[in-house]
Amino acid sequence: MAENERSGFLAMIRKPSVKYSLLSLVVSGFFSGIFFWGGFNTTMEATNTLEFCISCHEMHDNVYLEYKKTIHYTNRTGVRAICSDCHVPKDWTHKMIRKIQASGEVWGKITGSIDTPEKFEAKRLKLAESEWARMKGNDSRECRNCHSFDAMDVDKQKLRGSKMHKIGIAEKKTCIDCHKGIAHKKPKGMKEDDDE
Repeated sequence: MAENERSGFLAMIRKPSVKYSLLSLVVSGFFSGIFFWGGFNTTMEATNTLEFCISCHEMHDNVYLEYKKTIHYTNRTGVRAICSDCHVPKDWTHKMIRKIQASGEVWGKITGSIDTPEKFEAKRLKLAESEWARMKGNDSRECRNCHSFDAMDVDKQKLRGSKMHKIGIAEKKTCIDCHKGIAHKKPKGMKEDDDE
């Protein structure tokens, strides 16, 4: 863009509209922003529902069936953790980063890389290791939305759980260090030190 064209363009966007008052432009921009943000946020929240997560048969026929057999699905207190509780951060910045990362999962859906149980099992270890690394890297942030060492009364836990949580607290461990396979079955081929 030549210097004259650039200065002409800047002058044009700086001067008020001939047709509309500055106030009407500001008000219109304000309400358009609210409408856009509301639509965007509504879409983001709709993609965090259990129904959305299991809408493709890759998830419904594989990990969802496993999850339904876990304590995160049915338990004595009736509190259910759904996919997004464990796999999507609550805060906006980390949520957006995770949603962008999830576009790779959409690509897997489009290309059919895990569209059969056999293909899914072949990739299970790689998928699990990627998720475990993400959870380890963020100190099991999503687990801690519901579980925290500060809120635990380890003396009221069963002996093994109490012992292991005391060790975890002392060694500054994070949830995923010990709780792999808590909502999905462990993949075949795990390294021995991962099979805790």
